[in-house]
Amino acid sequence: MLKHALIVAALLLPGAFANAHEYTVGDLHIAHPWSLALPPNAPNVAAYFIVHNNGNADDRLLSVDSPITADAQLHEHTMSASGAMKMQQVPSVAVPAGKDLVFAPSAYHVMLMQPKDRSLLADGKRFPLTLHFEKAGDITVDVAVQKQPPTDQPQGHEHAH
Repeated sequence: MLKHALIVAALLLPGAFANAHEYTVGDLHIAHPWSLALPPNAPNVAAYFIVHNNGNADDRLLSVDSPITADAQLHEHTMSASGAMKMQQVPSVAVPAGKDLVFAPSAYHVMLMQPKDRSLLADGKRFPLTLHFEKAGDITVDVAVQKQPPTDQPQGHEHAH
């Protein structure tokens, strides 16, 4: 019985590693960077991830870049005075000590403007994204392009200010 359980576990292990892609730099841990597959007529695409700050000091995400675009921007969704949601670029984003910074639909996100190679934004592909932090430095992650948002990721308005 144990032998069969070990064989099954060994067969399932590569799949678990293929789906989970996480990165650590200093006190920061970046979990599962992802993007939706780019629809044919969409000019831009967004990327999402969660930054866990395991340290005792705040950090700051200063900027992002990717070889797939000449223009990668940090954005957030905000509620306008009229009650409508709007998207706006932000110069940087705080990563509070001991907390999570969530990049998710309807929250903070990375906008990749006018991607150069749209074929890299198809379901199952991956593209590099470099995050530039004030204290932790630079970390390059692979963004997984998916047809659907991951089911284990927070959605909505959860984000740190």
